[in-house]
Amino acid sequence: MLVVLLILVNVDAERMNRTQKNKATAHHLGLLKARLAKLRRELITPKGGSGGGTGEGFDVAKTGDARVGFVGFPSVGKSTLLSNLAGVYSEVAAYEFTTLTTVPGVIRYKGAKIQLLDLPGIIEGAKDGKGRGRQVIAVARTCNLILIVLDVLKPLVHKKLIEHELEGFGIRLNKQPPNIGFKKKDKGGINFTATCAQSELDAETVKTILAEYKIHNADITLRSDATADDLIDVVEGNRVYIPCIYVLNKIDQISIEELDIIYKVPHCVPISAHHRWNFDDLLEKMWDYLRLVRIYTKPKGQLPDYTSPVVLPDGRTAVEDFCLKIHKNLIKEFKYALVWGSSVKHNPQKVGKDHILEDEDVIQLVKK
Repeated sequence: MLVVLLILVNVDAERMNRTQKNKATAHHLGLLKARLAKLRRELITPKGGSGGGTGEGFDVAKTGDARVGFVGFPSVGKSTLLSNLAGVYSEVAAYEFTTLTTVPGVIRYKGAKIQLLDLPGIIEGAKDGKGRGRQVIAVARTCNLILIVLDVLKPLVHKKLIEHELEGFGIRLNKQPPNIGFKKKDKGGINFTATCAQSELDAETVKTILAEYKIHNADITLRSDATADDLIDVVEGNRVYIPCIYVLNKIDQISIEELDIIYKVPHCVPISAHHRWNFDDLLEKMWDYLRLVRIYTKPKGQLPDYTSPVVLPDGRTAVEDFCLKIHKNLIKEFKYALVWGSSVKHNPQKVGKDHILEDEDVIQLVKK
């Protein structure tokens, strides 16, 4: 079954590459893209118990306030970077494929506990089930931030290949979810609305893509200039949008002029894992991309505890989220909270459970 799926994926990909891209073929390309996305989904989530598990050494318990995954081709310095950042030993050697399982490490930075995962080297074709790539990328999907570690001497080729593998697994790097409204219904056919001009999608192409998923009744609203890939992402509904930093390792092997050029590339941090160069810059960028929010607690009649903040993820920073992070029963006893910091107009301010907290706020809970 796996071999048949692989052949079908390759055939459809080949057809897409052969098709000329213009307005007349957009309809046909949309259909091929939808078919390819469906086949890939079946490939990475096989039915039944055959090969669906994560594999020995891959199922790592999530600990700390955030999880950062190191992804890259073999022998680009991921293990050295983890060892020098977190003091964790991951087998390091000058030949390829030395890391064969997920190696976890933990660092404390600005009061937050961040789990680092050294994932085994990705090989080309991982998204099609080759090597242990399927398990590697399945773990990468659970990360809050991905560091793509590249060899500075051959960065562009590796960058493109890794991005292609991660895209095939439904991981979207440094992107926002498409601004497309999609709602299935029982009857009424396909109701297509576009609030702005579309360069690729029209009503006919949208209907063709939805028909491939056996969807014949739905409301579709395009609020931006969307592509067939955007629509497929929304229909599939299993895409993850993860921030990503490109870590260019081995900068001790290039000139200062080349280093200046690298610094201008977006989302990039040049380092030397072996010499521990530029680690401060990397950690600061990781912190910016994780967008964690630190909240300090203040017991009644005492000074705030600035040593161990409660760390909340971006988007879940209400007082209710803070209570649930400490204990799920705390919200039942909650009366109101006193907050000091940038999220309030005056210090302290009495707030309810829906108040949104900001980084380094101080909070005192009052129970019923």
